Amino acid sequence: MIGVEILFEKLLVEVCAENGVSLTTNQRVALTQFYNFLIETNKKFNLTAIVEPREFILKHFIDSFMVNLKVEFGCGVKVLDVGAGAGFPSVPIAVLRPDLNITQLDCLNKRVGFLKQVASLLNLNVEVFQGRAEELGKNPAFRECFNFVVARAVAPLNRLIEYCMPFVEVGGLFIAMKGKNFEVELANAKGAAQELGGEIEETKAFKIGLNFERVLILIRKKTQTKKKYPRLNSKIIKNPL
Repeated sequence: MIGVEILFEKLLVEVCAENGVSLTTNQRVALTQFYNFLIETNKKFNLTAIVEPREFILKHFIDSFMVNLKVEFGCGVKVLDVGAGAGFPSVPIAVLRPDLNITQLDCLNKRVGFLKQVASLLNLNVEVFQGRAEELGKNPAFRECFNFVVARAVAPLNRLIEYCMPFVEVGGLFIAMKGKNFEVELANAKGAAQELGGEIEETKAFKIGLNFERVLILIRKKTQTKKKYPRLNSKIIKNPL
């Protein structure tokens, strides 16, 4: 196992260097521990279909790192990961930026349990909550309390905005992580962004490796979200804004 860990850590350094990411020794060790723990847990219940080391580093670690590289997070800001799943992008970001106050939200007990174990294993500055975004978005303890909200591969953008914008403080930023075919989603989401108090500010496209095209869609919160949002999940799905 030690030999496998050394090989993974060496590959991690190599792939990160190819993509402009520099890691400290402690960060490399933490990310290697995370990979090993995730792969072992993945044998019990499905967390990711991507297990091959190089592909995992590219599509999970580097993809997550790009949020930190492309968006300026001030020291100590509050970041919410909606639909955190197996911990992307929030775990890699927490490893890179221990100064950030990161909250992870997921609706499944198994994933929440996994995330709590990861936070303990790596001693991360994160809080983990179980719940549905459309319910917690109306909770005063969460509503408009975060400087940044990020979501990766959760839902189409016009629905995702309704799930996520209620958490963003006025002046804050919602970051939607999307793939290369994002233009149609973006066009369909402009009305939703405005209705939820936001404005599509910028898109930041980038490529990971040779052919993995990604984009960050940045939506700035301009005004408070109307109290009627978010709606029930059934309404969000049936009648997206």
